[in-house]
Amino acid sequence: MELKLAKKVLASLTALGIAAGPALAAGEVNVLTWEGYADASFIKKFEEDSGCKVTATYVGSNDDFAPKLAAGGGVYDLITPSIDTTKTMIDAGFVEPLETDKIPEFNNIYEKFRKSEGINKDGVVYGMPYVWGAIAFMYRKDKFDTPPTSIADLWREDLKGKVSLWDDKSAIYVAARLEGNNDIYHLTDEQLEQAKKKLIEQKPLVRKYWATAGELVDLYAAGEVWISNTWAGYQSALIKEKGIDVVEFIPKENAEGWMDSWMVVKDTPNKDCAYKFLNMQISEQGQCGVAAVNGYSTANPVAAKKCMTPEQFTALHQDDVNYLDTLMLWENLGDRLEAYTNTWNAVKSAN
Repeated sequence: MELKLAKKVLASLTALGIAAGPALAAGEVNVLTWEGYADASFIKKFEEDSGCKVTATYVGSNDDFAPKLAAGGGVYDLITPSIDTTKTMIDAGFVEPLETDKIPEFNNIYEKFRKSEGINKDGVVYGMPYVWGAIAFMYRKDKFDTPPTSIADLWREDLKGKVSLWDDKSAIYVAARLEGNNDIYHLTDEQLEQAKKKLIEQKPLVRKYWATAGELVDLYAAGEVWISNTWAGYQSALIKEKGIDVVEFIPKENAEGWMDSWMVVKDTPNKDCAYKFLNMQISEQGQCGVAAVNGYSTANPVAAKKCMTPEQFTALHQDDVNYLDTLMLWENLGDRLEAYTNTWNAVKSAN
């Protein structure tokens, strides 16, 4: 079913007349990734040590990967989709098998992640787990006498114009849980309609749907948003650097969990630099680099333990990867992806 969907996505993009671009030269690595995953704080040293120049293009949603890869042709060498999107990348033929023998640290990655169905197919590994975490919720401490504890707080009339939600189909998961539909990755058409109505009901309260981490940080910094969902650990740290006290929380209706993996784009001409980059990212340099920038938990606890303080190691659940099981880990939507995407688009276009 997922292969059928992936082929459909690829066929649709091809039908638009999208052609592959020219191959890029060696000595570089071009990544399509999330904010913070190619931060200068740890990438600059990699460039100096490896001689490989890193060029990063950032996405704001997992829905960005397929069209950008199809449109870009040979522009990208590595991507970092989340666990709900990796199978689509594999089935569409966008990525190639991972040569794990070229990554000495690979077996130090949590077994739970290494063996995930999302990056394995027919006994072949396609992804290198990198970081993981929660889609938590967040609020300005100075604006609430009573701390919010529920998703329902994002629907409060007294917060009109001070609410923000991620511009992503995962907004449907939020509304579905509020409606009591907790099997969020297998919603029926009727349940999707319920979620859509709930989100449309919320629209007058929403200041803006945030698309990037930086956009949400700016909304909080300007005093325009008081409560939202968030990429746990990342935006809150950036906001606090601006002197604004925000608090993250997992609502009583629970939160989603995610895991991102590096994947090698099929037929990359920059394979040598790509694997040098992968090895850096799963080492102490990359694991603690991204943890310091984004505040996310990392996939290699052996490397993390060497460079994190005991307090940070525990705070990021590095000693308890099963914490992820308490969250609602993202799943591939298969043939239902189009229905979910159409539902979210209908919300955004509604008056």
